[in-house]
Amino acid sequence: MRIGYVVKRFPRYSETFVVTEVLAHEAAGWDVEIFSLRPPNDTHFQDLLARVRAPVRYLPSEGTRPGDFWAALQEAGRLLPGAWTALESLRGAAAGDAYQALLLALEVRRRGIEHLHAHFATVATDVARLAARLAGVPYSFTAHAKDIFHETVQPDDLRAKLEEAAAVVTVSDFNLAYLRATFGAAAARVRRVYNGLELDRFPYAEPRVRPRRVVAVGRLVEKKGFDVLLESAALMSARGVDFTLDLIGGGPLETPLERRMAELDLGGRVRLRGPQPQAEIARAVSEAAAFAAPCVVGRDGNRDGLPTTLVEAMALGTPCVSTDVTGIPELVRDGDTGLLVPQNDAAALAAVLERLLADPALRITLATRARRRIEEDFDARCSSARLRQILADVHSDRPTAVPEAARA
Repeated sequence: MRIGYVVKRFPRYSETFVVTEVLAHEAAGWDVEIFSLRPPNDTHFQDLLARVRAPVRYLPSEGTRPGDFWAALQEAGRLLPGAWTALESLRGAAAGDAYQALLLALEVRRRGIEHLHAHFATVATDVARLAARLAGVPYSFTAHAKDIFHETVQPDDLRAKLEEAAAVVTVSDFNLAYLRATFGAAAARVRRVYNGLELDRFPYAEPRVRPRRVVAVGRLVEKKGFDVLLESAALMSARGVDFTLDLIGGGPLETPLERRMAELDLGGRVRLRGPQPQAEIARAVSEAAAFAAPCVVGRDGNRDGLPTTLVEAMALGTPCVSTDVTGIPELVRDGDTGLLVPQNDAAALAAVLERLLADPALRITLATRARRRIEEDFDARCSSARLRQILADVHSDRPTAVPEAARA
């Protein structure tokens, strides 16, 4: 299949799952093109990008003149059958979204693209949905957490997207259950497909002998719960626990977290290391005695669906501690594939981290089971194959069965 991937920005350092998915599709013989609605604004990029063959096309997002819009309309009328009638579907759309949809529809026609797939049910799906109407091709999207739970989500808008899309997937059973409970029949066709990893890139190493180091990785934003992690570090420090904590990532909360570190006198224990190349992150995680993902539900409703960093740490053999937020318990099964604590509970988090640091046998047990869990359900080859089957069924005259693991 010749498929167009629509994303808000490409590449994004924190969205490794998009690149992994594209690479898996390319390895399976699908022809992928990437359409980005905005230019990248990160300072670090993923090592995987060098292997992506798909061309990336940036749709103009600023400085559009009326003449540009009119030229796109004229071209659409010439190349897209029924385009002038289909323009009715743009009624009420933001001008920028409508213009990008016109340009995307034209690219779909020129390049023989058969299907559009968007990541996140926000602006990327807005544009893909409009372009699909104009070009007469199906569209689908992957719903994550922010586009489901954030306070800015408009239920009527999301319901319309669920109803109109040819296929919808989401990344956890928790998300799936929420969508079906909230939107009823409109979400009946949503399927769960986990984000996968290229497991060869994350070799397992037994965590028997590791430095007494805790590592956390992620954007410095509220939903990651890193303020809670600092409180836990202070509790462990006050008890005389021998440990260090490396927090890898950048974001808007960097200054507040640095200030809190100073208030808690953690300068000798905790390092804010900023964004790092993926290879360095993997090395740091694989050498740590524990990985912490103290995720919380933000005040704006934003939350992590199922953090890729947890999947990576579990694949590498680093025992994980996380919280009972959204889909995380599907991955981190308390006492089996990791340890869970309630969100915003610094004392509980400190207790389980201290336990992991002191107990090599527990680390090995959790890590062994965690790696097995990743191999069973988070191999990118399997996850992407499930997604391809779902999308291929859209184009089949006779629908075929969706694999059991994607049927939720």
